[in-house]
Amino acid sequence: MKLIKGSSTVGFIGLGVMGHSMAGHILRGGYDLLVYSRTKGNALDLLTQGAVWRDNPCLLAEKSDVVITMVGFPKDVEELYLGSRGIIEAARPGTILIDMTTSSPELAERIASAASKRGVHALDAPVSGGDRGAREATLSIMAGGEGTAFEDVRSLFELMGKNIALLGGPGSGQHTKMANQIAIASNMMGVCEAVAYAKRSGLDPEKVLAAISGGAAGSWSLSNLAPRMLAGDFAPGFFVKHFIKDMGIALEESRRMGLETPGLKKAFELYSELAGEGGEECGTQGLFKLYDR
Repeated sequence: MKLIKGSSTVGFIGLGVMGHSMAGHILRGGYDLLVYSRTKGNALDLLTQGAVWRDNPCLLAEKSDVVITMVGFPKDVEELYLGSRGIIEAARPGTILIDMTTSSPELAERIASAASKRGVHALDAPVSGGDRGAREATLSIMAGGEGTAFEDVRSLFELMGKNIALLGGPGSGQHTKMANQIAIASNMMGVCEAVAYAKRSGLDPEKVLAAISGGAAGSWSLSNLAPRMLAGDFAPGFFVKHFIKDMGIALEESRRMGLETPGLKKAFELYSELAGEGGEECGTQGLFKLYDR
């Protein structure tokens, strides 16, 4: 199914910190956009720009050529797709469903199987890049599913991201996102420890960051989140509670495969401690609070 700007309809479910920006790019890219979110207030500015509200996910899916979901947790994904009156049941044959939530690889496989039985196509396509990547349309998009369906919606992905790849069949996008989160988990501990060390040693931490960011220590987190740590800015680009969810999935998958991940395990413990102290609504840079107290 070739998407045509101005005549193809895209439905977007989930207008949170990242989903709102992603939906906006699609609307401004020339596609008719239907939206639904648990909090209608999140959609108001998109509605003023021409998006159309639907009162529930099924009504949205019935009228969409492509449906994108960007919600919080695997249980939300499962309810949306596989629950009673789920969007697989509501979608017309030939519709492409894209879950961009970070979720379970096993759930992605079940969704793809259920969709196929209804003549519907399903892709799992989680993203990385946080609120800034969503705003600037520079997200990394990691997809799993049918190659034909992936190519049919590539134009939508290109409105939201820059590094876009199909990694394999159903669940492959989610497995790739787990690898991404594992890399971030240990890196975030290293960034926090480096900033704490620079402060404790009496150095100017901003000068230290400038000195080390361009070398072998450089990373996205060091360049983008360490300055927020120093400024005391712990507003969420990506919520701690969602990162804990992701790490939990990665730990479960690692155990299933017989893989030891000590860095991931330690990061999970530290972030869980932060959440227990009231930090679950912080951005992931909030981990620095444990090092700086």
